[in-house]
Amino acid sequence: MKHIFAKKSLKRLLEGMKDDNRLKRVLGPVTLTSLGVGAIIGAGIFVATGAAAKAVAGPALMVSYALAGVTCIFAALCYAEFASMAPVAGSAYTYAYTTMGELFAWIIGWDLVLEYAVGSATVANGWSGYFQSVLAKLGISLPEYLQKAHFAYDNGHFIATNSWVNLPAILVVIGVTLILIKGISESARFNAAMVFLKVAVVLFVIFVGAFYIHPANYLPFAPFGWTGISFFGRHMYGQVNAGGDPVGMIAGSAIIFFAYIGFDSVSTHAEEAINPKRDIPIGIIASLVICTVLYIAVVAVLTGMVPFAQLSKDAAVADAFKQAGLPWAEFIIAAAGVAGITSVLLVMMLSGPRVFLAMARDGLIPARFFADVHPKFRTPWKSTIAISVFVCVLAGLLPIDALLHLTNIGTLFAFVMVCAAVLIMRRLDPHIERPFRCPWVPLVPVLGIGSCLLLMTSLPAANWWRLIVWLILGLVIYFSYGRKHSFLGKELRGEKITDRPVIHVEGH
Repeated sequence: MKHIFAKKSLKRLLEGMKDDNRLKRVLGPVTLTSLGVGAIIGAGIFVATGAAAKAVAGPALMVSYALAGVTCIFAALCYAEFASMAPVAGSAYTYAYTTMGELFAWIIGWDLVLEYAVGSATVANGWSGYFQSVLAKLGISLPEYLQKAHFAYDNGHFIATNSWVNLPAILVVIGVTLILIKGISESARFNAAMVFLKVAVVLFVIFVGAFYIHPANYLPFAPFGWTGISFFGRHMYGQVNAGGDPVGMIAGSAIIFFAYIGFDSVSTHAEEAINPKRDIPIGIIASLVICTVLYIAVVAVLTGMVPFAQLSKDAAVADAFKQAGLPWAEFIIAAAGVAGITSVLLVMMLSGPRVFLAMARDGLIPARFFADVHPKFRTPWKSTIAISVFVCVLAGLLPIDALLHLTNIGTLFAFVMVCAAVLIMRRLDPHIERPFRCPWVPLVPVLGIGSCLLLMTSLPAANWWRLIVWLILGLVIYFSYGRKHSFLGKELRGEKITDRPVIHVEGH
Protein backbone atom coordinates (compact mmCIF):
# COMPACT_ATOMS: atom_id res chain seq x y z
CA MET A 1 0.00 0.00 0.00
CA LYS A 2 2.92 2.37 0.53
CA HIS A 3 3.39 2.50 -3.25
CA ILE A 4 0.13 4.45 -3.65
CA PHE A 5 1.85 7.43 -2.03
CA ALA A 6 5.00 7.16 -4.16
CA LYS A 7 6.03 10.40 -5.87
CA LYS A 8 7.18 10.85 -9.44
CA SER A 9 10.37 12.89 -9.44
CA LEU A 10 10.66 16.01 -11.56
CA LYS A 11 13.79 14.52 -13.14
CA ARG A 12 11.78 11.49 -14.24
CA LEU A 13 9.10 13.74 -15.74
CA LEU A 14 11.62 15.69 -17.79
CA GLU A 15 13.41 12.54 -18.96
CA GLY A 16 10.08 11.22 -20.21
CA MET A 17 9.88 14.20 -22.56
CA LYS A 18 12.66 12.69 -24.70
CA ASP A 19 10.66 9.85 -26.23
CA ASP A 20 8.94 10.09 -29.60
CA ASN A 21 5.35 9.61 -28.46
CA ARG A 22 4.89 13.32 -27.78
CA LEU A 23 2.68 16.13 -28.97
CA LYS A 24 3.78 18.81 -31.44
CA ARG A 25 5.41 21.97 -30.03
CA VAL A 26 3.65 24.63 -32.10
CA LEU A 27 2.10 27.05 -29.56
CA GLY A 28 3.66 30.43 -28.75
CA PRO A 29 2.68 32.97 -26.05
CA VAL A 30 0.12 34.76 -28.24
CA THR A 31 -1.55 31.50 -29.26
CA LEU A 32 -1.58 30.25 -25.66
CA THR A 33 -3.08 33.53 -24.45
CA SER A 34 -5.65 33.20 -27.24
CA LEU A 35 -6.49 29.68 -26.06
CA GLY A 36 -6.91 31.00 -22.51
CA VAL A 37 -9.16 33.85 -23.63
CA GLY A 38 -10.98 31.40 -25.88
CA ALA A 39 -11.80 29.19 -22.91
CA ILE A 40 -12.64 32.00 -20.48
CA ILE A 41 -14.71 34.41 -22.57
CA GLY A 42 -17.86 32.66 -23.64
CA ALA A 43 -20.60 31.11 -21.54
CA GLY A 44 -19.45 33.20 -18.58
CA ILE A 45 -20.51 36.38 -20.38
CA PHE A 46 -23.14 35.14 -22.80
CA VAL A 47 -24.98 32.77 -20.41
CA ALA A 48 -23.98 32.84 -16.72
CA THR A 49 -24.28 36.61 -16.20
CA GLY A 50 -28.04 36.75 -16.60
CA ALA A 51 -28.89 33.83 -14.32
CA ALA A 52 -26.44 34.90 -11.59
CA ALA A 53 -27.45 38.59 -11.57
CA LYS A 54 -31.16 37.82 -11.71
CA ALA A 55 -31.40 35.27 -8.92
CA VAL A 56 -28.20 35.39 -6.86
CA ALA A 57 -26.30 38.70 -6.68
CA GLY A 58 -28.01 41.55 -8.58
CA PRO A 59 -25.70 44.39 -9.73
CA ALA A 60 -23.22 43.29 -7.03
CA LEU A 61 -22.31 40.56 -9.51
CA MET A 62 -19.60 43.02 -10.62
CA VAL A 63 -17.93 42.53 -7.25
CA SER A 64 -18.56 38.77 -7.51
CA TYR A 65 -16.55 38.67 -10.73
CA ALA A 66 -13.78 40.72 -9.11
CA LEU A 67 -13.64 38.31 -6.14
CA ALA A 68 -13.56 35.28 -8.42
CA GLY A 69 -10.84 36.94 -10.50
CA VAL A 70 -8.65 37.59 -7.45
CA THR A 71 -9.16 33.99 -6.33
CA CYS A 72 -8.07 32.81 -9.76
CA ILE A 73 -4.99 35.06 -9.73
CA PHE A 74 -3.74 33.29 -6.58
CA ALA A 75 -4.24 29.91 -8.25
CA ALA A 76 -2.85 31.14 -11.58
CA LEU A 77 0.46 32.17 -10.03
CA CYS A 78 0.78 28.69 -8.52
CA TYR A 79 -0.12 27.04 -11.84
CA ALA A 80 2.48 29.19 -13.62
CA GLU A 81 5.26 28.08 -11.28
CA PHE A 82 4.56 24.40 -11.82
CA ALA A 83 3.99 24.74 -15.57
CA SER A 84 7.40 26.37 -15.99
CA MET A 85 9.06 23.61 -13.90
CA ALA A 86 7.34 20.63 -15.54
CA PRO A 87 6.31 21.46 -19.14
CA VAL A 88 4.41 18.23 -19.79
CA ALA A 89 0.78 17.36 -20.41
CA GLY A 90 -1.41 16.76 -17.38
CA SER A 91 -1.70 20.11 -15.60
CA ALA A 92 -2.55 19.77 -11.89
CA TYR A 93 -2.48 15.96 -12.14
CA THR A 94 1.23 16.04 -12.99
CA TYR A 95 1.96 18.60 -10.27
CA ALA A 96 0.21 16.47 -7.63
CA TYR A 97 2.18 13.37 -8.71
CA THR A 98 5.49 15.11 -8.02
CA THR A 99 4.48 16.54 -4.63
CA MET A 100 1.73 14.46 -2.98
CA GLY A 101 2.08 11.02 -4.50
CA GLU A 102 0.17 8.74 -6.83
CA LEU A 103 -3.13 8.49 -4.95
CA PHE A 104 -3.53 12.27 -4.70
CA ALA A 105 -2.49 12.59 -8.35
CA TRP A 106 -5.23 10.14 -9.32
CA ILE A 107 -7.82 12.06 -7.30
CA ILE A 108 -6.90 15.39 -8.89
CA GLY A 109 -6.67 13.88 -12.39
CA TRP A 110 -10.06 12.25 -12.03
CA ASP A 111 -11.43 15.56 -10.76
CA LEU A 112 -9.93 17.46 -13.74
CA VAL A 113 -11.63 15.08 -16.17
CA LEU A 114 -14.92 15.86 -14.42
CA GLU A 115 -14.17 19.60 -14.61
CA TYR A 116 -13.45 19.62 -18.33
CA ALA A 117 -16.14 17.10 -19.33
CA VAL A 118 -18.94 18.70 -17.32
CA GLY A 119 -17.66 22.15 -18.29
CA SER A 120 -17.87 21.11 -21.94
CA ALA A 121 -21.42 19.87 -21.47
CA THR A 122 -22.35 23.15 -19.75
CA VAL A 123 -20.90 25.19 -22.60
CA ALA A 124 -22.62 23.00 -25.19
CA ASN A 125 -25.94 23.73 -23.46
CA GLY A 126 -25.24 27.47 -23.61
CA TRP A 127 -24.26 27.17 -27.28
CA SER A 128 -27.55 25.43 -28.02
CA GLY A 129 -29.55 28.29 -26.50
CA TYR A 130 -27.78 30.96 -28.54
CA PHE A 131 -27.84 28.87 -31.72
CA GLN A 132 -31.58 28.37 -31.45
CA SER A 133 -32.09 32.12 -30.87
CA VAL A 134 -30.22 32.77 -34.15
CA LEU A 135 -32.38 30.19 -35.92
CA ALA A 136 -35.49 31.87 -34.51
CA LYS A 137 -34.43 35.16 -36.11
CA LEU A 138 -34.28 33.31 -39.43
CA GLY A 139 -37.75 31.83 -38.89
CA ILE A 140 -36.46 28.33 -38.14
CA SER A 141 -37.54 26.30 -35.12
CA LEU A 142 -36.56 22.80 -34.08
CA PRO A 143 -39.21 20.32 -32.90
CA GLU A 144 -39.91 20.70 -29.18
CA TYR A 145 -38.59 17.22 -28.40
CA LEU A 146 -35.12 18.19 -29.73
CA GLN A 147 -34.76 21.70 -28.27
CA LYS A 148 -33.45 21.18 -24.75
CA ALA A 149 -32.25 18.69 -22.17
CA HIS A 150 -34.51 15.85 -21.13
CA PHE A 151 -34.34 16.98 -17.48
CA ALA A 152 -34.88 20.39 -15.87
CA TYR A 153 -33.38 21.42 -12.51
CA ASP A 154 -35.68 23.09 -9.99
CA ASN A 155 -34.60 23.84 -6.40
CA GLY A 156 -32.29 20.84 -6.22
CA HIS A 157 -34.63 18.40 -7.98
CA PHE A 158 -34.56 16.95 -11.50
CA ILE A 159 -37.86 17.10 -13.41
CA ALA A 160 -38.54 15.49 -16.81
CA THR A 161 -39.33 17.91 -19.66
CA ASN A 162 -41.21 17.44 -22.93
CA SER A 163 -37.91 17.24 -24.79
CA TRP A 164 -36.15 13.98 -25.55
CA VAL A 165 -32.67 15.36 -26.02
CA ASN A 166 -30.78 18.63 -26.67
CA LEU A 167 -29.86 17.87 -30.28
CA PRO A 168 -27.91 21.09 -31.10
CA ALA A 169 -25.70 20.56 -28.04
CA ILE A 170 -24.84 17.03 -29.18
CA LEU A 171 -24.15 18.10 -32.77
CA VAL A 172 -21.73 20.88 -31.76
CA VAL A 173 -19.81 18.45 -29.51
CA ILE A 174 -19.42 16.04 -32.44
CA GLY A 175 -18.27 18.84 -34.76
CA VAL A 176 -15.68 20.13 -32.28
CA THR A 177 -14.43 16.58 -31.69
CA LEU A 178 -13.64 16.17 -35.38
CA ILE A 179 -11.65 19.43 -35.39
CA LEU A 180 -9.69 18.34 -32.32
CA ILE A 181 -8.77 14.99 -33.82
CA LYS A 182 -7.47 16.72 -36.95
CA GLY A 183 -4.70 18.52 -35.05
CA ILE A 184 -3.63 21.17 -32.54
CA SER A 185 -2.55 23.66 -35.23
CA GLU A 186 -5.94 23.53 -36.92
CA SER A 187 -7.67 23.77 -33.54
CA ALA A 188 -5.57 26.78 -32.53
CA ARG A 189 -6.26 28.61 -35.81
CA PHE A 190 -9.99 27.98 -35.53
CA ASN A 191 -9.92 29.16 -31.92
CA ALA A 192 -7.99 32.32 -32.83
CA ALA A 193 -10.63 33.27 -35.40
CA MET A 194 -13.44 32.71 -32.91
CA VAL A 195 -11.61 34.66 -30.19
CA PHE A 196 -11.11 37.67 -32.47
CA LEU A 197 -14.80 37.71 -33.35
CA LYS A 198 -16.14 37.39 -29.82
CA VAL A 199 -13.71 39.87 -28.23
CA ALA A 200 -14.76 42.39 -30.90
CA VAL A 201 -18.41 41.83 -29.96
CA VAL A 202 -17.66 42.03 -26.23
CA LEU A 203 -16.02 45.42 -26.81
CA PHE A 204 -19.05 46.39 -28.89
CA VAL A 205 -21.33 45.43 -25.98
CA ILE A 206 -19.26 47.50 -23.55
CA PHE A 207 -18.88 50.68 -25.62
CA VAL A 208 -22.35 50.74 -27.24
CA GLY A 209 -24.21 49.51 -24.17
CA ALA A 210 -22.58 52.21 -22.03
CA PHE A 211 -24.76 54.81 -23.78
CA TYR A 212 -27.93 53.02 -22.59
CA ILE A 213 -27.03 52.72 -18.90
CA HIS A 214 -29.60 54.04 -16.42
CA PRO A 215 -27.89 54.57 -13.02
CA ALA A 216 -31.19 53.88 -11.23
CA ASN A 217 -30.92 50.25 -12.34
CA TYR A 218 -27.93 49.80 -10.03
CA LEU A 219 -30.18 50.30 -7.00
CA PRO A 220 -30.37 48.32 -4.85
CA PHE A 221 -26.78 47.35 -5.65
CA ALA A 222 -26.72 44.21 -3.48
CA PRO A 223 -30.40 43.16 -3.20
CA PHE A 224 -29.45 39.70 -1.92
CA GLY A 225 -26.75 40.89 0.47
CA TRP A 226 -22.97 40.75 0.38
CA THR A 227 -22.42 37.20 1.63
CA GLY A 228 -24.31 33.96 1.10
CA ILE A 229 -22.12 31.44 2.91
CA SER A 230 -23.04 27.88 3.78
CA PHE A 231 -21.11 24.73 4.61
CA PHE A 232 -22.19 21.41 3.14
CA GLY A 233 -25.71 22.72 2.76
CA ARG A 234 -25.92 24.19 6.26
CA HIS A 235 -26.64 27.91 6.13
CA MET A 236 -23.93 29.89 7.90
CA TYR A 237 -24.39 33.55 7.04
CA GLY A 238 -26.46 35.67 4.63
CA GLN A 239 -29.68 35.09 2.72
CA VAL A 240 -31.05 31.95 1.09
CA ASN A 241 -33.55 31.44 -1.73
CA ALA A 242 -36.77 29.42 -1.69
CA GLY A 243 -34.84 26.20 -2.18
CA GLY A 244 -32.52 26.93 0.75
CA ASP A 245 -29.48 27.71 -1.43
CA PRO A 246 -27.30 30.72 -0.46
CA VAL A 247 -27.66 34.00 -2.36
CA GLY A 248 -25.60 37.17 -2.21
CA MET A 249 -22.33 38.56 -3.55
CA ILE A 250 -20.10 35.70 -2.34
CA ALA A 251 -22.65 33.10 -3.45
CA GLY A 252 -22.71 34.83 -6.84
CA SER A 253 -18.94 34.53 -7.07
CA ALA A 254 -19.18 30.80 -6.40
CA ILE A 255 -21.84 30.38 -9.12
CA ILE A 256 -20.04 32.35 -11.84
CA PHE A 257 -16.63 30.89 -11.01
CA PHE A 258 -17.26 28.60 -13.97
CA ALA A 259 -16.57 31.61 -16.19
CA TYR A 260 -12.90 31.62 -15.22
CA ILE A 261 -11.86 28.02 -15.48
CA GLY A 262 -10.34 28.41 -18.93
CA PHE A 263 -7.03 29.80 -17.70
CA ASP A 264 -5.97 26.51 -16.12
CA SER A 265 -6.51 24.73 -19.43
CA VAL A 266 -3.47 26.65 -20.75
CA SER A 267 -1.26 24.55 -18.48
CA THR A 268 -2.56 21.32 -20.06
CA HIS A 269 -0.89 22.42 -23.31
CA ALA A 270 2.60 22.77 -21.83
CA GLU A 271 3.81 19.87 -23.94
CA GLU A 272 2.70 21.69 -27.09
CA ALA A 273 4.31 25.06 -26.19
CA ILE A 274 7.38 26.13 -28.13
CA ASN A 275 9.07 27.60 -25.04
CA PRO A 276 6.91 26.35 -22.15
CA LYS A 277 9.05 27.77 -19.35
CA ARG A 278 8.32 31.28 -20.61
CA ASP A 279 5.16 30.97 -22.71
CA ILE A 280 2.89 29.05 -20.30
CA PRO A 281 3.13 31.62 -17.44
CA ILE A 282 2.52 34.43 -19.95
CA GLY A 283 -0.51 32.65 -21.41
CA ILE A 284 -2.04 31.87 -18.00
CA ILE A 285 -1.65 35.30 -16.42
CA ALA A 286 -2.33 37.44 -19.51
CA SER A 287 -5.56 35.63 -20.41
CA LEU A 288 -6.82 35.85 -16.83
CA VAL A 289 -6.16 39.59 -16.45
CA ILE A 290 -7.69 40.45 -19.84
CA CYS A 291 -10.85 38.46 -19.17
CA THR A 292 -11.37 39.74 -15.62
CA VAL A 293 -11.46 43.34 -16.89
CA LEU A 294 -13.88 42.42 -19.70
CA TYR A 295 -16.19 40.47 -17.36
CA ILE A 296 -16.57 43.31 -14.87
CA ALA A 297 -17.20 45.82 -17.66
CA VAL A 298 -19.87 43.66 -19.31
CA VAL A 299 -21.74 43.06 -16.05
CA ALA A 300 -21.65 46.80 -15.32
CA VAL A 301 -23.22 47.50 -18.72
CA LEU A 302 -25.87 44.75 -18.51
CA THR A 303 -27.12 45.57 -15.02
CA GLY A 304 -27.09 49.27 -15.96
CA MET A 305 -29.09 48.75 -19.16
CA VAL A 306 -31.76 46.48 -17.68
CA PRO A 307 -33.06 46.03 -14.10
CA PHE A 308 -31.41 42.84 -12.81
CA ALA A 309 -34.77 41.14 -12.22
CA GLN A 310 -35.61 41.49 -15.93
CA LEU A 311 -32.43 39.94 -17.29
CA SER A 312 -32.81 36.80 -19.40
CA LYS A 313 -31.60 33.59 -17.80
CA ASP A 314 -30.50 31.97 -21.08
CA ALA A 315 -29.19 34.78 -23.33
CA ALA A 316 -28.74 37.82 -21.12
CA VAL A 317 -26.50 39.94 -23.37
CA ALA A 318 -28.60 39.64 -26.52
CA ASP A 319 -31.85 40.10 -24.60
CA ALA A 320 -30.56 43.25 -22.83
CA PHE A 321 -30.01 44.96 -26.19
CA LYS A 322 -33.45 43.81 -27.31
CA GLN A 323 -35.03 45.41 -24.23
CA ALA A 324 -33.02 48.58 -24.91
CA GLY A 325 -34.68 48.87 -28.33
CA LEU A 326 -31.72 47.62 -30.38
CA PRO A 327 -33.02 44.46 -32.10
CA TRP A 328 -30.36 44.67 -34.83
CA ALA A 329 -27.68 44.38 -32.16
CA GLU A 330 -29.49 41.42 -30.63
CA PHE A 331 -28.89 39.33 -33.76
CA ILE A 332 -25.20 40.31 -33.98
CA ILE A 333 -24.62 39.43 -30.33
CA ALA A 334 -26.50 36.13 -30.60
CA ALA A 335 -24.43 35.15 -33.64
CA ALA A 336 -21.21 36.14 -31.86
CA GLY A 337 -22.39 34.19 -28.83
CA VAL A 338 -22.57 31.07 -30.99
CA ALA A 339 -19.01 31.66 -32.26
CA GLY A 340 -17.66 32.64 -28.87
CA ILE A 341 -19.09 29.71 -27.01
CA THR A 342 -17.82 27.38 -29.74
CA SER A 343 -14.24 28.40 -28.95
CA VAL A 344 -14.83 27.77 -25.23
CA LEU A 345 -16.09 24.30 -26.03
CA LEU A 346 -13.07 23.66 -28.24
CA VAL A 347 -10.54 24.54 -25.53
CA MET A 348 -12.46 22.63 -22.85
CA MET A 349 -12.57 19.49 -24.96
CA LEU A 350 -8.94 20.02 -25.98
CA SER A 351 -7.86 19.85 -22.33
CA GLY A 352 -9.64 16.79 -20.93
CA PRO A 353 -8.01 14.22 -23.27
CA ARG A 354 -4.56 15.57 -22.36
CA VAL A 355 -5.19 14.83 -18.69
CA PHE A 356 -6.23 11.28 -19.64
CA LEU A 357 -3.09 11.10 -21.80
CA ALA A 358 -0.87 11.93 -18.82
CA MET A 359 -2.68 9.41 -16.58
CA ALA A 360 -2.41 6.70 -19.22
CA ARG A 361 1.33 7.30 -19.66
CA ASP A 362 1.66 6.45 -15.97
CA GLY A 363 -0.39 3.27 -16.40
CA LEU A 364 -3.27 4.42 -14.17
CA ILE A 365 -5.76 3.90 -17.00
CA PRO A 366 -5.33 1.60 -20.05
CA ALA A 367 -2.28 3.04 -21.80
CA ARG A 368 -2.78 1.36 -25.16
CA PHE A 369 -6.06 3.21 -25.57
CA PHE A 370 -5.83 6.52 -23.71
CA ALA A 371 -2.13 7.20 -24.42
CA ASP A 372 -2.39 6.43 -28.12
CA VAL A 373 -1.28 9.42 -30.20
CA HIS A 374 -2.55 9.45 -33.79
CA PRO A 375 0.36 8.58 -36.15
CA LYS A 376 -0.50 11.37 -38.61
CA PHE A 377 -2.31 14.09 -36.65
CA ARG A 378 -0.24 13.67 -33.44
CA THR A 379 -3.31 14.10 -31.24
CA PRO A 380 -4.70 11.84 -28.44
CA TRP A 381 -7.59 10.84 -30.68
CA LYS A 382 -8.98 7.89 -28.75
CA SER A 383 -9.14 9.88 -25.49
CA THR A 384 -10.83 12.71 -27.38
CA ILE A 385 -13.52 10.41 -28.74
CA ALA A 386 -14.10 8.74 -25.35
CA ILE A 387 -14.59 12.06 -23.57
CA SER A 388 -16.79 13.44 -26.35
CA VAL A 389 -19.20 10.50 -25.94
CA PHE A 390 -19.45 11.29 -22.20
CA VAL A 391 -19.98 14.99 -22.95
CA CYS A 392 -22.72 14.19 -25.50
CA VAL A 393 -24.66 12.21 -22.89
CA LEU A 394 -24.38 15.00 -20.29
CA ALA A 395 -25.16 17.82 -22.74
CA GLY A 396 -28.09 16.01 -24.29
CA LEU A 397 -29.85 15.01 -21.08
CA LEU A 398 -28.92 17.41 -18.24
CA PRO A 399 -29.80 21.14 -17.88
CA ILE A 400 -27.26 23.94 -17.66
CA ASP A 401 -28.18 24.79 -14.03
CA ALA A 402 -27.06 21.46 -12.59
CA LEU A 403 -24.00 21.21 -14.85
CA LEU A 404 -22.83 24.73 -13.95
CA HIS A 405 -22.66 24.03 -10.21
CA LEU A 406 -20.91 20.69 -10.62
CA THR A 407 -18.21 22.25 -12.82
CA ASN A 408 -17.46 24.93 -10.23
CA ILE A 409 -16.86 22.66 -7.27
CA GLY A 410 -14.54 20.40 -9.29
CA THR A 411 -12.51 23.38 -10.48
CA LEU A 412 -12.19 24.93 -7.02
CA PHE A 413 -11.05 21.59 -5.60
CA ALA A 414 -8.34 21.38 -8.28
CA PHE A 415 -7.16 24.90 -7.45
CA VAL A 416 -6.86 24.04 -3.76
CA MET A 417 -4.65 21.07 -4.63
CA VAL A 418 -2.37 23.12 -6.89
CA CYS A 419 -1.89 25.86 -4.30
CA ALA A 420 -1.08 23.23 -1.66
CA ALA A 421 1.34 21.53 -4.07
CA VAL A 422 3.39 24.74 -4.41
CA LEU A 423 3.79 24.90 -0.63
CA ILE A 424 4.84 21.25 -0.48
CA MET A 425 7.28 21.51 -3.38
CA ARG A 426 8.95 24.61 -1.95
CA ARG A 427 9.52 22.60 1.23
CA LEU A 428 10.64 19.33 -0.38
CA ASP A 429 12.88 20.75 -3.11
CA PRO A 430 13.58 24.46 -2.53
CA HIS A 431 16.65 24.58 -4.81
CA ILE A 432 15.19 23.17 -8.02
CA GLU A 433 15.14 25.49 -11.04
CA ARG A 434 11.96 27.56 -11.19
CA PRO A 435 11.89 29.66 -14.40
CA PHE A 436 8.79 31.35 -12.99
CA ARG A 437 8.45 31.73 -9.22
CA CYS A 438 5.11 32.38 -7.54
CA PRO A 439 5.64 35.59 -5.53
CA TRP A 440 5.07 36.00 -1.78
CA VAL A 441 5.09 32.33 -0.84
CA PRO A 442 3.52 31.12 1.44
CA LEU A 443 1.04 34.06 1.46
CA VAL A 444 -0.26 33.66 -2.12
CA PRO A 445 -0.85 29.85 -1.96
CA VAL A 446 -2.49 30.17 1.46
CA LEU A 447 -4.78 32.94 0.21
CA GLY A 448 -5.56 30.80 -2.83
CA ILE A 449 -6.52 27.82 -0.67
CA GLY A 450 -8.61 29.96 1.69
CA SER A 451 -10.50 31.84 -1.04
CA CYS A 452 -11.24 28.63 -2.99
CA LEU A 453 -12.55 26.90 0.13
CA LEU A 454 -14.71 29.95 0.90
CA LEU A 455 -16.34 29.73 -2.54
CA MET A 456 -16.72 25.95 -2.28
CA THR A 457 -18.65 26.31 0.97
CA SER A 458 -20.98 28.77 -0.75
CA LEU A 459 -22.16 26.19 -3.27
CA PRO A 460 -25.37 24.17 -2.69
CA ALA A 461 -25.00 20.89 -0.78
CA ALA A 462 -26.06 18.81 -3.79
CA ASN A 463 -22.82 19.73 -5.54
CA TRP A 464 -20.75 18.38 -2.65
CA TRP A 465 -22.61 15.08 -2.85
CA ARG A 466 -22.06 14.81 -6.62
CA LEU A 467 -18.35 15.53 -6.17
CA ILE A 468 -18.09 12.88 -3.43
CA VAL A 469 -19.89 10.28 -5.59
CA TRP A 470 -17.57 11.05 -8.53
CA LEU A 471 -14.47 10.75 -6.33
CA ILE A 472 -15.70 7.46 -4.81
CA LEU A 473 -16.20 6.08 -8.34
CA GLY A 474 -12.67 7.22 -9.18
CA LEU A 475 -11.22 5.50 -6.10
CA VAL A 476 -12.96 2.26 -7.05
CA ILE A 477 -11.33 2.42 -10.50
CA TYR A 478 -7.94 3.29 -9.01
CA PHE A 479 -7.86 0.44 -6.48
CA SER A 480 -9.29 -2.09 -8.94
CA TYR A 481 -7.10 -1.10 -11.92
CA GLY A 482 -4.78 1.89 -11.51
CA ARG A 483 -2.88 0.69 -8.42
CA LYS A 484 -2.10 -2.67 -10.04
CA HIS A 485 -1.06 -1.28 -13.42
CA SER A 486 0.81 1.86 -12.33
CA PHE A 487 4.21 1.89 -14.04
CA LEU A 488 5.82 3.57 -11.04
CA GLY A 489 4.26 1.02 -8.71
CA LYS A 490 5.48 -1.86 -10.87
CA GLU A 491 9.01 -0.50 -10.83
CA LEU A 492 8.95 -0.16 -7.05
CA ARG A 493 7.66 -3.74 -6.74
CA GLY A 494 10.29 -5.01 -9.16
CA GLU A 495 7.74 -6.14 -11.75
CA LYS A 496 8.36 -6.14 -15.50
CA ILE A 497 6.47 -3.48 -17.50
CA THR A 498 5.00 -4.93 -20.68
CA ASP A 499 2.05 -2.63 -21.40
CA ARG A 500 3.61 0.76 -22.11
CA PRO A 501 1.86 2.67 -24.93
CA VAL A 502 2.99 1.96 -28.48
CA ILE A 503 5.10 4.76 -29.97
CA HIS A 504 3.82 5.85 -33.37
CA VAL A 505 6.04 7.71 -35.81
CA GLU A 506 4.50 9.27 -38.91
CA GLY A 507 5.15 7.20 -42.01
CA HIS A 508 5.63 3.92 -40.12
